[in-house]
This record gives sequence, structure tokens and C-alpha cells, in this order.
Amino acid sequence: MGGCVSWASRPCSTGFIQQCLLQVLQPQFDSSFSEHSYGFRPGRRAHDAVCAAQRFIQEGRRWVADVDLEQFFDRVNHDVLMGRLAKRIADPRVLRLIRRYLEAGIMANGVVMERYEGTPQGGPLSPLLANVLLDEVDKELEKRGLAFARYADDLNVYTGSKRAAEDAMATLKRLYGRLRLRVNDSKSAVARAWERKFLGFSFWVAPGRVIRRRVAPQALKEMKERVRQITCRSGGRSLKAVAAELREYLTGWKAYFRRAETPGVFRELDEWIRHRLRAVQLKQWKRSATIYRELRTRGLSEIGAARVAANDRRWWHNASLLINVALPRRAIHALGVPQLGA
Repeated sequence: MGGCVSWASRPCSTGFIQQCLLQVLQPQFDSSFSEHSYGFRPGRRAHDAVCAAQRFIQEGRRWVADVDLEQFFDRVNHDVLMGRLAKRIADPRVLRLIRRYLEAGIMANGVVMERYEGTPQGGPLSPLLANVLLDEVDKELEKRGLAFARYADDLNVYTGSKRAAEDAMATLKRLYGRLRLRVNDSKSAVARAWERKFLGFSFWVAPGRVIRRRVAPQALKEMKERVRQITCRSGGRSLKAVAAELREYLTGWKAYFRRAETPGVFRELDEWIRHRLRAVQLKQWKRSATIYRELRTRGLSEIGAARVAANDRRWWHNASLLINVALPRRAIHALGVPQLGA
């Protein structure tokens, strides 16, 4: 630890100091964190937390205390956090460096404002400090023998009864209150496990009472809204430009939600996305004569092309007609749009 504090005596960038502190403190702290904590830890991911939640439900814990903290990273109390850090760090110089990091002013309307609570957004140390603060809650839940999974400030406790989940919720509110953190009552609830979401996923009961993962309804709604924005037919962009933006978004979305066990939902999404892209192409052709010519060039029959062209300006309706022959799945795939169901 002594090598780190020597930075205070020579000019170093703030980012460099934070990275060095992180490299030293992360291994020291991480080994003491709860096995139920998954956020911002080496070798652990959000998917691991979701799978742990799935396992708890499969074991019969069908009730959940789902707690949402109000603006967690903006509400972290500096004095409370520094008190927890003082129990782990003996060197006062390191503690002073962290305090200065926390209290670094923020710019608002050209004026530097002092900071008395919260951790710097995007700062490399902030996630580690969050885990230090919330580890106290984790350890208390472990002492009570509760099954839970936490990723940063997202925490779900799984129990075998509604009463036990209500007790867990009361315990969490009390523990968070000691840390001067606020529970968002409008977004927190005790409910059946499959009625709540966790890190964008929710759960469903498959035949044989097997618990499966799915994309949470809210996450699915947000995804479809984003796709609608990208494939808006009034953007005046080429199909290739639309497909490029769609590819960038869907690649990341698919990578995260690939663990969902709902292939039928993904196939329906693929069809819906292809439908929207076909409507974009039709809108760009615009005139009936152009639509007819382009469809004929792509192999559609005279009757089929005439039928689509006769309904010009009904882009969404037309996209469900025989245009799938002129713009088949392989043509859309050639644009680089990933298939979610693949």
C-alpha cells in the first residue's frame, strides 16, 4: 500500500491515481465480499446473478423481495462510506486520497459545485466503493440464511413464503436506512418471483415445473421502441444506413439476452424486424411505378408486383404482402442484421 500513497507527493493525473488505487484495493477487498455479490467483480457477470436467481426459484423459493434503491450512486453518504473504508484500510493517506476523489467538485452551469454525497459517475473506483458499502447488507443477509443475488444496487431476496419475503423487505429497509440510502417504494415490491424482473430478465414456468429465463416484458418493450426509432420510415435514410444502425444495436442486445430460454419469442422478433425493414424499403421506392419496377426486377410476378404497387403509401400493409419474395430473409441477412433466433 505504501507505493500508492507516494503519488500525493508528485504530479499525477486523477485518472491514473484512481486506476492505481483500484489495482491495489480490488484484490484486497474482493476476497472478502459475499459470494452472492456479482457486480463489478473479476470473473463475475450479470448472467451469473440471473442464473443464481433462477436456481433459487427452482429450489422452491417462489417469493421475492425486490428492492430498488433511489438514485443509489448519487445518494452514497461520504461519511458513512469512509467509516466502512476505515475498517478495511489502515493507511490514513489512502483514505485521504479516496475522500478527495469523492468530494471532487462537479461542474454545473459553468460553476464548480462541492459534492457532499454520491460517487463520481463513470469513475473507476465508484463500483468498488459501492460494493464496500453494500457488503454490510450482504453479510447481514447471509447471517440470516437468506438466498439472494445482488448486482451493484440491484438486489433480490428469494424466499419460500410471502411472509418471509415481507420480513426480508422490512430487514432490507432497516439495513439500507443505517447506510442513509433511500428505498424507492414505488419500484420495490414483494411478489411472486416470475412477476418481477432482475437485470432485464424475468422467469417463467415451463412444462414439468422447470423455471426458465426470458427477457423481461419491460426490457422487451424498450427494445422494440428502440427498433421503431431506428427503422422510422420518415428518416430519409437508405436501407443500408438503417440496417447498419440496427446491426450495431441488436448485436449488443443479442449478446446480453442470449441466455433467454424463449426461442419462439426471438423468432417472432426476427419476423417483426424484417417486416419493418421491408416497409422502410417500400417507403424509399415511394411511387407505384418505382415499386412495380423494383419488385419485378427482384423476381416478383406481374400480378404480385401490381398488387403491391396499387397500394402505395400503405407501407406497413404492403410489407406483409408478397414483398417477402422480393426481399427474402437472405437479402436482409446480407445487410448484416443479426438474427436473434439464430
